[in-house]
Amino acid sequence: MTTSITPAAEAAVSPEPDRRTRSRQALVLGALGIVFGDIGTSPLYTIRETFHATGGLAADERSVLAALSMIFWSLILIVTIKYILVMLHADNRGEGGILAIGSLALRGTRRTSRLRRMTLALAIFGLALFYADGLITPAISVLSAVEGLETATPELEPYVLPIAAVVLAGLFLLQGSGTARIGRLFGPVMVVWFAVLAVLGAAQIAENPAVLRALDPRHALDLFAVAGLRVLVALGAIVLAVTGAEAIYADMGHFGRTTIRIAWLGLVLPSLVLNYFGQGALILREPAALADPFYHLVPADLLYPLIGLATVATIIASQALISGLFSVTRQAIQLGYLPRLTIRHTSATERGQIYLPAVNWLLAAGVLAIALTFRSSSNLAGAYGITVTGTMGTSTILAGIVAVRLWRWRPATATLVFGGLFLIELTYIAANVLKIAHGGWLPLLIAAALSYTVVTWQRGRRILSQRLYADAMPIQSFIAHIDKSAARVPDTAVYMTGNGSVTPAALLHNLKHNKVLHERVLLMTVRTVDEPFVPDNRRLEVDRLGKGFFRVTASYGFMEEPDVPKALTRCREHGLAIDLDFVSFFIGRETLVPAKRPELGPIAEKIFVFLSTSAVSATAYFRIPPDRVVELGTQIEI
Repeated sequence: MTTSITPAAEAAVSPEPDRRTRSRQALVLGALGIVFGDIGTSPLYTIRETFHATGGLAADERSVLAALSMIFWSLILIVTIKYILVMLHADNRGEGGILAIGSLALRGTRRTSRLRRMTLALAIFGLALFYADGLITPAISVLSAVEGLETATPELEPYVLPIAAVVLAGLFLLQGSGTARIGRLFGPVMVVWFAVLAVLGAAQIAENPAVLRALDPRHALDLFAVAGLRVLVALGAIVLAVTGAEAIYADMGHFGRTTIRIAWLGLVLPSLVLNYFGQGALILREPAALADPFYHLVPADLLYPLIGLATVATIIASQALISGLFSVTRQAIQLGYLPRLTIRHTSATERGQIYLPAVNWLLAAGVLAIALTFRSSSNLAGAYGITVTGTMGTSTILAGIVAVRLWRWRPATATLVFGGLFLIELTYIAANVLKIAHGGWLPLLIAAALSYTVVTWQRGRRILSQRLYADAMPIQSFIAHIDKSAARVPDTAVYMTGNGSVTPAALLHNLKHNKVLHERVLLMTVRTVDEPFVPDNRRLEVDRLGKGFFRVTASYGFMEEPDVPKALTRCREHGLAIDLDFVSFFIGRETLVPAKRPELGPIAEKIFVFLSTSAVSATAYFRIPPDRVVELGTQIEI
């Protein structure tokens, strides 16, 4: 006997699956607005630059089919196979991105090993390229959208650059107020955008369905015969179709691999393929449309609405990347790649909604300078390709290291999988090397400057640590020599230190000048581990050192922000009850004095001193109440 259950009754009996379905739908909607904004706006310029960049690739059937086939198989091999199927498994406790994979690759390596140095260099270079991407993406995306005005009304050409500059300036001005409210519109708008891409492309394919022959990979291989010696130049433009692929991996922690896969395979990939093939069909029918094939997909009376929608889509893509840069910068600060910066939360409910004023205004200045210097999206295309291919190649190598060291893959298997992917990317890297003289120098210059800054900061901190702790007294020796007659005052003193095994200089200065010790003395160390989040049961370590001394170590993941007062209240769980109303925090403040022969070198020394003096104070960064802080300074030559 069978019993039928109506949909209403089923929902009443089991509401949990329905709730999970709605949650999944909301996540997919959010992913469309954040993860795929960059790659979703690539149809604005990819086909145009693919033909223009070759310096005369004819708009004949063979050339168009070859270009479309190469774009399609790039989306399959690089985005779908590498990122959607492979890289989404290379997560660091659910988090992705260049720093997450870099932390995994560094795990377990010896500090002096050649592998560690190579891995660290790759991670730093990948981070620097990501920042270069963040400077170029808003400029090329917004310019490419607004340039549609030239297609609609050629007389508006002089106003394209000013309009794009105003849009970009407004985008950065809005960052301080947060994006939580407008962020809810990102997903629905991008659904409309991808639907429009699909409909516009499908309409053109219906006019010339023969263009679907480009799905055959033999046409992709035919590009080498069609373009001849110019094939590398053509590939340097075709790679623009996969811009934003790295964001898919970087945003995994926000949405999860299943959500991202559903969004990509269910809507984004089909929409992109339909639009690219639709542009190809249009070019075969109307070669004159090659000047701007995307905007020629619609009749003249629909052109302005499409320009408006494209502009909004590029703003969303830029916003997603800016938010991603804020998040990556926070990770870089936690991992010691960059000095402490002011971090503001712009949402009371969303942990990821943060704003870094210094980063925002540096980005704003850089993006506007790039837009005003290059003046058009075509001029920026060469610069864009370098960042895309460089970041992709870096993440592939790091993933290969992780596969062998952590996943215990056989080297032959890792070489076959990641070596094969890197070989494909190497072809695109070689293609973009030809563009160095035509704008490709820009991301390399940005990446070199940022890499030098990061390396200088790390070296400087290492030298400073050596100066601080080289001759420091071990804490156990200090405790052993404390005279019983030493005056002890009530309450608790917390000394912030980077090394809990030695006596903090601030403690020695306090004892020397004030001649007293508190009843309880805590040596507090905050450390960042190479995983995104630390569970509460591993947050604190409390060691009793005797004579009222305690060593407290608070561990945080690179996606978390330290909160020293909150950590101290949890000491009760370890048998150490602390009343924050009766706690004094002692923090050492180092004044850096230039040495006669600086170990860093004269230029690096000036950069390190500038970064150190510009860094946010430990009081603000660790959320310590300023009215309970005593700062004790010391001078250090560096």
